Amino acid sequence: MRSSATSNSSAASAEKSRPARLFVAITGTNGKSTTTALVAHLFSSFGFSVEIGGNIGTPILALAPPDKSRVHVIECSSYQIDLAPSLDPSVGILLNVTPDHLDRHGTMENYAAIKARLVTGADHAVIGVDDEFTRAIAARLREPGREITLVSAAGQKLDEGIIYEGGRLFRREGGRSDLIADLAGVASLRGAHNGQNAAVAIAALGALGRDHARVAAGLASFPGLAHRLEEVGRLGKVLFVNDSKATNADAAEKALLSFDEIFWILGGRAKQGGIEPLRPLFGRIVKAYLIGEASEAFAQTISGAFPVEFCDTLENAVPMAAEDARASALESPVVLLSPACASFDQFPDFEKRGDRFRALAKALMDKP
Repeated sequence: MRSSATSNSSAASAEKSRPARLFVAITGTNGKSTTTALVAHLFSSFGFSVEIGGNIGTPILALAPPDKSRVHVIECSSYQIDLAPSLDPSVGILLNVTPDHLDRHGTMENYAAIKARLVTGADHAVIGVDDEFTRAIAARLREPGREITLVSAAGQKLDEGIIYEGGRLFRREGGRSDLIADLAGVASLRGAHNGQNAAVAIAALGALGRDHARVAAGLASFPGLAHRLEEVGRLGKVLFVNDSKATNADAAEKALLSFDEIFWILGGRAKQGGIEPLRPLFGRIVKAYLIGEASEAFAQTISGAFPVEFCDTLENAVPMAAEDARASALESPVVLLSPACASFDQFPDFEKRGDRFRALAKALMDKP
């Protein structure tokens, strides 16, 4: 398999060899927005002009036109890919494929096939291979002469590619495993899922990604995005974390894996499968605070694994969770909003839900 980049690590040489346009398109069930922002941030840290569009930033048709000095970084949903069958980015990134949007696409196979189009048409395909659907897509795309980079943050054995392991990023090729960066202490890239996001962002840089010192500095300076494991602040020992973007169980799993001693606020309009897939992580939960339509169903799934409060709204849940966390004997309790649900039963979107959580948490922190 060919490497994702040339052997020349000089950013200047990489710039000279760049195509007339550099169009990076990103899709996946979860992690698209963070990865889009991170890819843009890394290119900016190398001095390039960057235009962000699609689901995040400016509508695609309103972006500045392609130019050799400008990088376009586009977040693509399955809906957008479905409407643009001839999409052919210079770099196509597929993060993951897990159950979502099946009301539109019918089956997981149809959903995965749509996601696959983005990398199939790309000059350079970057694929996270930590689920069965993306592994199958990567296997189909392997052919002589195709530029493809595989990425894993979940222990997949890769002879070549970029992996996240033990909080660090490594490039594997030619029998070597070279350290790229250590993400310990980078709060905006907490957790293995963000390790994967960082790995694919590095792959998207091509030859630039071989300047490991500059890559590490760019990762360390990434501010993160609102509503995605956003650290709102502390009330004494209690940390408030806004993960309102976790609108399904797979996204919530990433948050639960990122913390211990969790006082978990969840609920809303449930997706298919509910929170049953999260059962192996129930040992990390101290107590749950249920809001919205899914409360009864989620309580049945939890079924005594840990205490539950029926709160109905964030206005009830946030102060109750904060008080319980403060009163606990735990050293580092976390009040985590990671709903594993859509927001539409109580809010117009996940942003408004996250904004409300942030405001409620800050009101508690600001109390004299």
